[in-house]
Amino acid sequence: MKLAVDQSPGTAPEVVCLPMFTMTRTATAAAFSPALAGAGLRETYLDLPGHGDSPADCPPTSLAVLDTVCEWLDHHIDAPVLLAGGSYGAYLATGIARRRPELVRGLLLVCPGVTIARDSRDLPDEPPLEAPTGWLDAAPAALHAHLDAALGHRTSTVVATVLAALNSGGPGDTTFQERLQTGPDYALPDENADVVFDGPVTVITGRQDRIVGYADQFRAMRRYPRGTFTVIDAAGHYLPYEQPALLRSLTQDWLRRTPGIPAA
Repeated sequence: MKLAVDQSPGTAPEVVCLPMFTMTRTATAAAFSPALAGAGLRETYLDLPGHGDSPADCPPTSLAVLDTVCEWLDHHIDAPVLLAGGSYGAYLATGIARRRPELVRGLLLVCPGVTIARDSRDLPDEPPLEAPTGWLDAAPAALHAHLDAALGHRTSTVVATVLAALNSGGPGDTTFQERLQTGPDYALPDENADVVFDGPVTVITGRQDRIVGYADQFRAMRRYPRGTFTVIDAAGHYLPYEQPALLRSLTQDWLRRTPGIPAA
């Protein structure tokens, strides 16, 4: 339960933001804070166990990570909160809504993971969008293949923004992260359960996201009777850094659909 946290001033309503895999609360704030600006919310950014400045003090399984976040929520909130997350953080947010719906007021899911097994994901098979010559030159060679698959808005400026996010925050525990990602319990045991969550949900995906795609996410919308689904062109897996203006617009719509939330 010893999770590193940053919080904005204020009391309620509260939105708790969960990071992408390997990323930190600092990177999550860079992704979501501009989209939430002016809404009058208390913004809470957590480092997951073994990420950023949070110790790896739970087993390297997604269920243990989820339980740790739920334990933190049980001890630090006194009313249901909005949950926002990107990729793995969004995967965990949906798991919390399935298992502990009394904790969750609404969900903002950006490029959410739906199924952990990579070979079971329905990914775009079109060729990537064109990019300027040398657009990846600033990135380490070890990241070229990943960024080529992950990015839809393919410019050197976007690459620089993503690299800054990847390198921000605490160091994390790479051994824990590797054991989690490669272990037999990386998938939540109920990831395929069609449990309905009836709060306001917004799912935002990238048309060129070749990491988690957008088709699985659309099929999962049957679980969200109050859900809005958007797929954005010229956006990939790092959508908050690729299309921040569209993320803000869709986030503000999500807030307007949430009773009692003062949207900007």
